[in-house]
Order: sequence, then structure tokens, then C-alpha cells
Amino acid sequence: MARAASTGRQRYRWLLLLAAAAMLVAWLVSGGGQGDDPAGDGGSTSSTTSSSSTSSSPGDATDATDAASGLPVVRLAALPPEAARTVELIDAGGPFPEPDHDGGTFGNREELLPDQPMGYYREYTVPTPGVEDHGARRIVAGDDGEELYWTDDHYSSFALIRR
Repeated sequence: MARAASTGRQRYRWLLLLAAAAMLVAWLVSGGGQGDDPAGDGGSTSSTTSSSSTSSSPGDATDATDAASGLPVVRLAALPPEAARTVELIDAGGPFPEPDHDGGTFGNREELLPDQPMGYYREYTVPTPGVEDHGARRIVAGDDGEELYWTDDHYSSFALIRR
């Protein structure tokens, strides 16, 4: 009889362990807490957090994430002033400071931006004061010119720019 009770407790423990494992798997599949919106606004508004103009990575300038792309969102005003000038030139159609490079097709080989057909994205140099070459800062624009992405590490990471 003691053996039957022991077997019953052992089954109960296994069932509890199985239930806990199932809940952990469900939590991980649903995002594991990633993308939770503590503000409760669905991520539809841009963050009001600002950063220095020499952000070391796109995520430094905001705490919002774009639901469609999964990329961090950064306000244009939080970027270096040269980025705002580059956006003005994109809107005006140029002239660009690097005519041999600016406006060229960005191939998205890193596959960090949303998947689009080749030729959809164009890249533009954002000058870096004190740097003689093109530097690492770029803005990549979608076909319509309204979809803008910022990178300050030469395509290793991106953030969606909100104006």
C-alpha cells in the first residue's frame, strides 16, 4: 500500500512538472515577455525619451519598438543634426554630398529591414564631423521616401525613424 501511495505522488509530481513545462513553452512561443507594451498604447506613439546626438546604437534614442518590423523606433529630433539635414535632402531630391554613393540601391543583404524587392531601398550618407571618409552613419529610405531607417554602425543595426 505504501508503494501505491508513493507511485501516486510520483505521478502527481510528473504532472506538475509537465504542466510547468507546457506553460514555459507557451510563454516562450508567445514572445517570452518581449514586445510587452508597459505604456499600454500599443506602441503607436514614439517615445519622448531623448539621447545625446552621438547615439552608440539605434536603440539608445527610444524605448519604443515598431510592431511591423520589430525594429526600435527613434525620433528624427533625437538623431544627430546631420541626419535631419540628410532627410531634408532626401525629401528635396538632392543634391547630395556624396553623389557617387547617395541614392544608390541598398540591397538589404543583412536582412535586418523588412523584406522588399531589390531596388526598394536607397541609401544615403549622413556626414560625421571630423571623419574624412563616408563614415558609418546612413539613412536608408523606402521607395516612397516616407519609410526611413537609421544606422550609425554601417548596417549592423537599424532603427525606424519617426519624424
